[in-house]
Parts: sequence; C-alpha cells; structure tokens
Amino acid sequence: MDDLRYPIGLFQAPEKIERHHLEVWLEELSAAPVRLRDAISGLTGSQLDTPYRPDGWTVRQVVHHIPDSHMNAYIRFKLALTEENPVIRPYDEKGWAELHDSKYGNVEVSMKLLVSLHQRFVNLSESLSESDLNRTFYHPANQTSQTLKETIGMYAWHGNHHIAHIAGLRKRNGW
Repeated sequence: MDDLRYPIGLFQAPEKIERHHLEVWLEELSAAPVRLRDAISGLTGSQLDTPYRPDGWTVRQVVHHIPDSHMNAYIRFKLALTEENPVIRPYDEKGWAELHDSKYGNVEVSMKLLVSLHQRFVNLSESLSESDLNRTFYHPANQTSQTLKETIGMYAWHGNHHIAHIAGLRKRNGW
C-alpha cells in the first residue's frame, strides 16, 4: 500500500540545498503541467473518476488538488518574501478534495490554472537571491519554519508524486 501511496517515496531535502538542486527542481516545476497533461491524456470520464489506490482520491480529484496545493505554496512564498517568518494558514486538503469542483469539475480548468500558476511560481523562484531563498514561513501544523528553497523542492516532489499516482494507475489498469 505504501508503494501506491508514495510511489516515488517521501520528499527528502538534501542536507545542504545547492544551486543545482534548485535548477533541477525548477525544471521539474516547469515541466509538471505538460507531464500531468500527458498522464491524463485520453482518459475517459469513468477513468478520471477512478481512485488511484484503494481509499485514495480519484484521478480527477488529484488533478484538481495539484493547483489547489501549489496555489497555497505560491501564496506562502509571497508572504515569506514580504513578511518576517509569517505564520501560514494550513488548509484541509482532504476537505477541499471532497468539494464539488474537485469531485466533478472539468479537469481542463485546473490544467489551465496549473500552467499559469507554474509559470508565475517558477518565474518568481528564478528571480530570488540566496538571501530570499533562505527566507522562511512558519507552518503551525508541524511547528517548524521552512525555507523557500526547501519549499521549491517539496513542491517539485509533490507534482512528481501525484503524476506518479496517475501513471501507476494507468499502468496497473492497462490504460
């Protein structure tokens, strides 16, 4: 079950995040919308409504979840760049995935949003100085401060993680 839940493993930030890590992560963030589009290409409505694992979200919910999550990351970035270690507001991602737009909405809407969002997210991230990348926000759920450079890696992983969910489902079902 863990292989289905975490098909690429859990995110592990390197002990010291170097410029080359950021370059790879930003390339992954840039490529994520195209890779997600490829992952869902040709799926029928019933396939989009298939859970990627037992008791997991449907493909449709995953597609809507990615921009929901990455919008929150983008806002956290802006807060961290304009405030000193701001306390961010967690959100109920499971609850959001159960809302009508996530359960039944057209995936094309979220695909368009993801393309634009990642263009802005990557553009902003590429403009950051080392000092900016070391800025932090405080996450009250895990009671830690997180740097922006670590956040870039986490969201690159996050996109890859969910794309792997869809790719794994397609492979298992012969789609």
